[in-house]
Amino acid sequence: MSYCDYISQPGCDELHIHYHNLRYGFPLDDDRELFARLVMEINQAGLSWITILKKERYFRLAYDDFRP
Repeated sequence: MSYCDYISQPGCDELHIHYHNLRYGFPLDDDRELFARLVMEINQAGLSWITILKKERYFRLAYDDFRP
């Protein structure tokens, strides 16, 4: 099942839908956003992606809004 198929299922969390429709698969030209994705992906290991999406604002706080 692809991510696109997953988010189209009934009851899918709005965070997944928002991430898929506005961020997933789009090219990045902002170093801060690239760093943000890298940090989130690294911290995702062993966790579900929804867990990371729910904690994104805390990652932004902890990493000074992802200013490398």
